[in-house]
Amino acid sequence: MYDLSALGFGPFFEQQLQSLNGRGLTPARIAAEHRGAYEVWSQTGSGRAQLAGRLRLELEEAGLPGVGDWVIVKDPPGPDRTAMIEGVLARRTVFTRGAAGRETRAQVVAANVDLVFAVCGLDADFNVRRIERYLARIWASGAQPAVILNKADICDDVAGRLAEVDSHCAGVPIYVTSALRREGIETMRACVRDGVTVALVGSSGAGKSTLVNALLGEERMPTGDVRARDGRGCHVTTHRQLVLLPGGGLLLDTPGMRELQLVDEDGLGSVFRDIAALAGRCRYRDCRHDTEPGCAVKEAVASGGLDADRLEHYRSLEREARAYELRQDEHRRRQAERVWGQLYDEVARLRRWKGGKQ
Repeated sequence: MYDLSALGFGPFFEQQLQSLNGRGLTPARIAAEHRGAYEVWSQTGSGRAQLAGRLRLELEEAGLPGVGDWVIVKDPPGPDRTAMIEGVLARRTVFTRGAAGRETRAQVVAANVDLVFAVCGLDADFNVRRIERYLARIWASGAQPAVILNKADICDDVAGRLAEVDSHCAGVPIYVTSALRREGIETMRACVRDGVTVALVGSSGAGKSTLVNALLGEERMPTGDVRARDGRGCHVTTHRQLVLLPGGGLLLDTPGMRELQLVDEDGLGSVFRDIAALAGRCRYRDCRHDTEPGCAVKEAVASGGLDADRLEHYRSLEREARAYELRQDEHRRRQAERVWGQLYDEVARLRRWKGGKQ
């Protein structure tokens, strides 16, 4: 048995449920996904669920539900039966990334989360540019961002690393932890209140699952070592999983990401607020901060007020996001052409059939 409010159910979802006005429909939250089947939590308990065939077809293009989503099941889930998911409620927030490779499909990493911790190890995993990339996607998701600098026990210059991240992530809370030694965990735990959902994202080996275990007070999540030669971890966490914390709150552990592709420019302005503020003073509203005259951003670089590497990273992320959007537009155009082609063929067949009857 679960209390819906403890699972994050609130007025936003309650209004949607009332508008459905369907008897026998039960709200449930997706806690895990296993090869197309889901584990869901509801007031009546937990159990397996699967998408109704009609709904799967409807969501094929828009995207299937992910961990953290609130869904509507026809019958309450239970240990001896598989519930049928009849609908998916609109999301409050959603953290997405571009699917790996050349696919033009946004992959849902975490849905309906309130706070997202970008976890970075203070070892060979440390990379400020990667943190900026994560923060852009977190801001775009609608959730609040925070940074976790983990493995402080093996870092010789924690203060220096902290200052470096702080200079690139203005206004974002930064927490320093050592998950193995349980240091800094209480400060992190104070962010997770009853009914609040927090997701942990980061590269393999950053220590996300170890942090989850530290917050749980038990070794529930499997963990692994990192490679000595490059500090990279292996994919020990293989699926996304919601866990309830003792004392209230939920954590969403995610597999390590080797690639975090931007799907749009949303969030970049929040990460690079200094550049966004300068851009507002450029002569041209559509200034690309390249060769245009009267560019306040380029002038700031020339005067030393803005780091040239920071501007280049911003422009690199901007180009990446626009390239993805162009590929997505092309994908949609081709898909629309296929649909219209199918309709044209169907109309031609009907005309031939009618001509044969006359």
